[in-house]
Amino acid sequence: MAKNKEQVSAVRRARHGGILTVLFAVIAIFWISPMLVVLLNSFKRKAYIFRYPFGFSANSLSDGWDKFLAGAKQIFCGLLNYRNGLKATNFASCFGTSLFITVCSVIVIILCCSMCAWYIVRVHSMFSRFMYVMCLFSMIVPFQMVMFTLSKFANMLHLSNPVGIIIVYLGFGAGLAVFMFTGFVKGIALEIEEAAMIDGCNPLQTFFLIVFPILKPTIVTVAILQAMWIWNDYLLPSLVLNINRYKTIPIAIQYLKQSHGQIDWGAMMAMLVLAILPIVIFYIICQKYIIEGVLAGAVKG
Repeated sequence: MAKNKEQVSAVRRARHGGILTVLFAVIAIFWISPMLVVLLNSFKRKAYIFRYPFGFSANSLSDGWDKFLAGAKQIFCGLLNYRNGLKATNFASCFGTSLFITVCSVIVIILCCSMCAWYIVRVHSMFSRFMYVMCLFSMIVPFQMVMFTLSKFANMLHLSNPVGIIIVYLGFGAGLAVFMFTGFVKGIALEIEEAAMIDGCNPLQTFFLIVFPILKPTIVTVAILQAMWIWNDYLLPSLVLNINRYKTIPIAIQYLKQSHGQIDWGAMMAMLVLAILPIVIFYIICQKYIIEGVLAGAVKG
């Protein structure tokens, strides 16, 4: 009887697992479909993007393979959209600016916020509690409430450049990063740090040699979240940066919209693909570290 119950239970789990797999596969298809549509339309001629947004040809396969290919040749223009988009946006320069701002901002956020979280957890004082509350409060305040004041102060402090905007991103990214680092640091045994100090480590050595490597799962999670936000951000760079000299990729793509509402949709789709690709690759590379961090945090012992 016990074996029969176990077999029935195993069959039910397998059945439920199969249903969930199919359900999440369908959800994944719906989630990925907009990106596939953008990729497909990035190879189409401008006139056919709205006429056949989801199709390959005006002719179906039932009309014959030759007619289908002939219709597809009329619709698709190969890599012409990519060439026009790269030329119109000066993509290489914009890519360098976005890459510099994103990488430097993420590094600064990780270093400053991890040290701040360690201080908040280990130093019990009114000041540390006040810092933690202020970091949480910064997550509540909408960006729209401070954006005009922020742009004014950024202009007064000469932060309207790729180096200055890193400080601005540090201020806006600190709330979530400190919150996540604080939660992880609370789970680190204090005895490890005490042993390091007994061996002669000063506070900086204790943090960078002992605490910082332990924070790796949270570091990767924070890096992905902040990189996705900063790379795709349009509003903050448009308010802070001198866009006559410095353009990020989202700003450059927006400039493909010409006067009188004319838009080169083919070039825009192509540039959207190139803008999405780096952050997708970065996420795919780092996602295994997030899973490892979740599993490590779920196991005590």
